[in-house]
Amino acid sequence: MFDILKFSEVIISVLLVFIVLIQNKNVSLNLSDMSSWMWEITKRGPEKILHNATIILWVLFILNSLVLFLIK
Repeated sequence: MFDILKFSEVIISVLLVFIVLIQNKNVSLNLSDMSSWMWEITKRGPEKILHNATIILWVLFILNSLVLFLIK
């Protein structure tokens, strides 16, 4: 059981790094540009899938880490 959790931790972390690296880099958090224009940024298609996959993998990574910590 412990070996399976360690293996899944490695797989989840590699997938999480890969998903984060392939996401769009053109998004900026510059709030000075948004002061005069308040537009809504929507994610569609592959961007939304990658965003949701990142959240799911992050939650799985945290849960797996907590279980590994509690078992050890």
